[in-house]
Amino acid sequence: MHQQHVDPRAERRSGGDVPVQPDLAAGPFRVDRDRVAGSPFFSRLGGVTQVISSTGSGLLVHNRLTHSLKVAQAARAIAERLNTRADVAVLLDKLGGCDPDVVEAAALGHDLGHPPFGHLGEQVLDRLARHRFGLADGFEGNAQSFRIVTTTDVRGPSAVGLDLTVAVRAAMLKYPWTRLSHPDPHPRHLPAPPRGAAEPPDAPGTGSAKFSAYVTELEDVRQARAYYAGRLEPWQQTVEASVMDTADDIAYAIHDVEDFYRVGVLQHATVSAELNTWLDRAVELAGLSAAELDAQQRRPGRSLEALRRRLHAKDSWAVDDDAFAQAVAKVRAELVDGLLAVPFDGSVEAEQAVAGFSARWTRRLVDAVGVVEEPTTRSGHVVLAVRQWHEVQVLKFVHRRFVLLRPDLALHQRGQARLLTALVEALEQWATDRHEANRLPRRLHDLVELAGREYAELARTDPSALVGATGDAPSGPDAVRTLARGRAVVDFVASLTDNQAAALLDALSGRTGQLWTDAFVL
Repeated sequence: MHQQHVDPRAERRSGGDVPVQPDLAAGPFRVDRDRVAGSPFFSRLGGVTQVISSTGSGLLVHNRLTHSLKVAQAARAIAERLNTRADVAVLLDKLGGCDPDVVEAAALGHDLGHPPFGHLGEQVLDRLARHRFGLADGFEGNAQSFRIVTTTDVRGPSAVGLDLTVAVRAAMLKYPWTRLSHPDPHPRHLPAPPRGAAEPPDAPGTGSAKFSAYVTELEDVRQARAYYAGRLEPWQQTVEASVMDTADDIAYAIHDVEDFYRVGVLQHATVSAELNTWLDRAVELAGLSAAELDAQQRRPGRSLEALRRRLHAKDSWAVDDDAFAQAVAKVRAELVDGLLAVPFDGSVEAEQAVAGFSARWTRRLVDAVGVVEEPTTRSGHVVLAVRQWHEVQVLKFVHRRFVLLRPDLALHQRGQARLLTALVEALEQWATDRHEANRLPRRLHDLVELAGREYAELARTDPSALVGATGDAPSGPDAVRTLARGRAVVDFVASLTDNQAAALLDALSGRTGQLWTDAFVL
């Protein structure tokens, strides 16, 4: 009797020891896609800010849910295109595979861990996790996504994570390292660290700026990556993770520009002045010293020149001045002279213009994706063609320069930062109040117990994993309890929507008289 061959990429965390739940799909990777899509953590993304809150803008703009759906759409299209190409089929197999169901599942799950208020919330929770609670790992949205699917989502068959396959868990590891310790040697020490692996220049000693797993999920990382040992470097993305990462870049570059055209924030005159000035005076601007460029940064063309120099410094493997100039000209023709030339007014013509812009650019970028066998450390195996890579950089620049740096957006974000800080402090005080501990929200109570077990085990087996930038290892049960409480509060707050976070703080601070509300569930 022949033993049935089991695909090692389809192995689950449980190893099959957990009773099988009645999944709808037959294929293991399709099952994973359904489990992610059915998760309450996925549903909540509809109430989490992408860049600006849809409730504040008065218009339909992308949230983390619609963003994730579009990333999944682009990721699947890329995987399907690559699989039809005979010239890369052998290479894809050698590197570990590229299944469309795997990349779609990973793309749907890649933002599960994003906290309220988008990247601003991520920065606030990281600061609080490290400085208030002493958590060496801090907080990172990608690592939180991995923690959810492996640990804190209780809707899987064993109430511990979603029990996903090896391939999908590995594909969610966009940055397959922890902040400080794994793998050894750590990629932040490489001569040219992978994207995200370097330490923030203003925070030396704190570990990688981006990472996809906390030390509490290290065993899950090892199990998910074991199949790829010998195929990929320990710090390299799998091909499927690289497809998801590329699709994320494509979706981000296009639909954020689309959103801010709709809202009326992206103005024709200012974007036109920036791009046209650089194109007309590129040689002159290239001759400016760094000090002169910095002093003139508010004048048109200077920010784009600063981007060109930054790309040379960070991504010399890909940057090409001719391709950069062509990309600026392409974006000027399509965005400035095309989309922005007529203000958005909600008409059929305006909606058609947005849809056409989005469809053209998505198709152009998805069609430009290829595979390289030996990429630079700054790139994954899946890459955009040189011309399109530069176009994405210019589109992202427009978004950053004319949206993210706006003072009115900063005004709202400062308020959101204060809200999250106050909420974390209020929940910590509640969790440490022995008279009220038995009335703690059940979800928070369960998270405290979970983290308590995790940190007690780490303190016993690998105390070095709990050492932060200070170099001090926590000692004694009280120190472990403090770490566990901090991680639990951060887990709890990160799982809220924007509105839930605001409503919960209103209730905790006595600013609302409403006792029963659908804004949060205790």
